[in-house]
Amino acid sequence: MLVDNGVNGDSRVQKAARSAAEAGWEVVLLGRSPVTEERTWQLGRAQVRLLSMPAPLARRRHEFRRAWLRWPLAYPPNGVAAHRQQSVKAWRADLEVRAAQLAVAAPGTPRLTLRRRLLRAEQGLAKLSATWVSGRYWMLTQARTRRKFRNPWDRAYTLFWESVKGDGAWRRLEPSLWDYELAYGPVIDELAPDLIHANDFRMLGVAARAKIRARARGREIKVVWDAHEFLPGLKPWQDNARWLPAHMAHEREYAPYADAVVTVSDGLAELLQREHRLAETPDVVLNAPAAGSEDLDPDAAAPDLRARCGVGPDVPLLVYSGAAARQRGLDIMVDALPRLPGVHVALVVNKPDGPYVSGVLARARKLGVADRVHALPYVAHWQVVPFLAGADAGVIPIHHWPNHEIALITKFFEYSHARLPMIVSDVKTMAGTVRSTGQGEVFRAEDVADFVRAVTAVLADPERYRAAYDRPGLLQSWTWEAQAEVLDSVYRRLLPGRPPAPGRAGEPAPGDPRPALGVGT
Repeated sequence: MLVDNGVNGDSRVQKAARSAAEAGWEVVLLGRSPVTEERTWQLGRAQVRLLSMPAPLARRRHEFRRAWLRWPLAYPPNGVAAHRQQSVKAWRADLEVRAAQLAVAAPGTPRLTLRRRLLRAEQGLAKLSATWVSGRYWMLTQARTRRKFRNPWDRAYTLFWESVKGDGAWRRLEPSLWDYELAYGPVIDELAPDLIHANDFRMLGVAARAKIRARARGREIKVVWDAHEFLPGLKPWQDNARWLPAHMAHEREYAPYADAVVTVSDGLAELLQREHRLAETPDVVLNAPAAGSEDLDPDAAAPDLRARCGVGPDVPLLVYSGAAARQRGLDIMVDALPRLPGVHVALVVNKPDGPYVSGVLARARKLGVADRVHALPYVAHWQVVPFLAGADAGVIPIHHWPNHEIALITKFFEYSHARLPMIVSDVKTMAGTVRSTGQGEVFRAEDVADFVRAVTAVLADPERYRAAYDRPGLLQSWTWEAQAEVLDSVYRRLLPGRPPAPGRAGEPAPGDPRPALGVGT
């Protein structure tokens, strides 16, 4: 199983690996280590290996060159700027200590007056040097940040390579994809899997190339592509004109090598089939939580959400759980607080001290509601549902983006199993579901007044919305156990003749040997 992140925080990947291993497959989950050395651990019966992945190709060629015409005094982009800045700081720190020594020196100290004059002259020189270094460093920063890939030259560069190389243009436009290949490829070849489960678009190419190499050696590898997003509708992860065309070309080149495709919603399945002319509609594996999550680690009880926020049981508490980014709409929760007296907000996010959340918290301070906004880190994926259950309502304020319109996202199911009334923006699929089930209120995306209306309605009568979860079969269909059966059926369709699913989780059925290698890397 392949994923392009550090596994922790990716609940879908963790659940897929664990459930596949419990179904009797031998699972090795390869991810990217956040540090230079490899890390390994067990995830149930699955082995996790985080690979060291140097990424020199992630830097564009212009980042190695000096911008002589635009910023002639900028330092070269080789690290000398940070060295010079730190050296000047050290010099000034030393001068400060020497000044303190002279300040307390005895009046009869030899040449005391001369030494003080020389020190003042050196301090002036150090200040001048600091200004010079700071100016050159600022120019280097401008040269790095002001170079955007949306100018005519870069657009022309993108169009040229798309015209010349077609779907192979990604090799010129996004060469950093080779960094993944060079880190993962040799390990996959060594493991010699029967099946590769490739999560999302970056890993699709890695899996397809491993399949090609294996075929040349006389081995057959089946590839399952797990598409989490509709790439053409994705907001680019980098602010340049090359990123999206390059990744789309990469995906188009390698999509034909997938023996099966799974994805997160019916809407996305239809889009993928149309985009890549797939012979069959992809199977849908929802991002649902595990119903038996409390059994995954019985010694690690879920933390108390209200205790972490420092609020009592009677305080109205709204929770957002998930990645933090502008298009996720967290700002509206803070902007509404002046109109919602006494209401608190918990932001359970991937980077509680990251730049975006820091900006949200700064906005809260400006509005005078900082004491009612609590930024918290993720908890383990099996603790999410009981953790969130401490809130009064779950909020999904995402903006209108194509990928937001077509799926029920992970937090939707987590809120549902926590039996939380929901307050969701009017993105198509999620808003339609909430209206049909009656489990919450829908508001117009980015409309603070309408958000306040929805929150007020939910907090006035939360039990009305919680009652929706009593509908027979609703929550049972939104469990990972049901989704794991779909995933296992995909694996067994591709690898017929393997032993049937074990009668007891993690143990082979009597008389059946465990597969030597099933869902490999």
